[in-house]
Amino acid sequence: MTTLRLIFLQALVILLFSNCSAQKVPVFSGENAYKYLQKQCDFGPRNPGSEGYRQCRDYLIRTMRLFADDVSTQPFLLSFPNPTTSVSATNIIAKFQPKKTDRILLCAHWDTRPWADQDPDPENHNTPILGANDGASGVAVLLEIATLLHVQKPEIGVDIVLFDGEDEGTEGDERSWAKGSAVFAQQLGSQFHPRFGILLDMIGDSDLTIYKEAFSNQYAPDVVNLVWNRAANLGVTEFIPQVGYGVFDDHIPLLEAGIPCIDLIDFNYPYWHTLMDTPDKCSPESLEKVGRVLTSLIYEPD
Repeated sequence: MTTLRLIFLQALVILLFSNCSAQKVPVFSGENAYKYLQKQCDFGPRNPGSEGYRQCRDYLIRTMRLFADDVSTQPFLLSFPNPTTSVSATNIIAKFQPKKTDRILLCAHWDTRPWADQDPDPENHNTPILGANDGASGVAVLLEIATLLHVQKPEIGVDIVLFDGEDEGTEGDERSWAKGSAVFAQQLGSQFHPRFGILLDMIGDSDLTIYKEAFSNQYAPDVVNLVWNRAANLGVTEFIPQVGYGVFDDHIPLLEAGIPCIDLIDFNYPYWHTLMDTPDKCSPESLEKVGRVLTSLIYEPD
């Protein structure tokens, strides 16, 4: 009997440690992330200066303050060409366990394009887009990650930055894009020294395919390999292990500031910069797959 009890207790201990190990990485909910996506879209287009923009900005700040240890804003002026105007813009910075020096950086842009210039109907070219995938999807994943970070503290610190002023650029002028990221890199970049950074942009497409982005692969290949290897280990086959395209996105100013940041972007999205970029083109399953990879990297970074 004593031997049987010992075997039982040993098995129980093994089971408990096995369960603890299995619970080390919390479950990322694609359904919850999709609700965050829908909530942003409920405000309407979030192009700078609009009412939907102001409501969403306040919502994002308020929501991050529920979860993060420290939330700050970085205001700046965003200029538009033709005609030349300026509006107020805001980067949102949320820090989790700010005293930890071993950190990673996660980011996305929360603004939406003021013009549906790729819409098949020319009459819509001056109409702001809803930006379900192009804007809301990356933010949605980061908001769900923020809830996990609040409930279960990882061993490393995490900074989440929601960039403004990404999507007001002019075709043919690369530096007219990623304005919020450029301001962040110039003013605050020297204060951030993460292991790595990951930018999320257009990762909610229900037909998800994420190829390696060319600039990321050129300037931060170790981070690219880390992420794609983790996706493969998790069985997330939507991360395609080959370079697909080069995109001037919010990661470029970060790379130029010495922050090894890569861009996760599904640029094979037929509704890009059109009025058809709506929540029905996105899926909880796609958000879950991206979120699961990021959550694994946060809670098991090595």
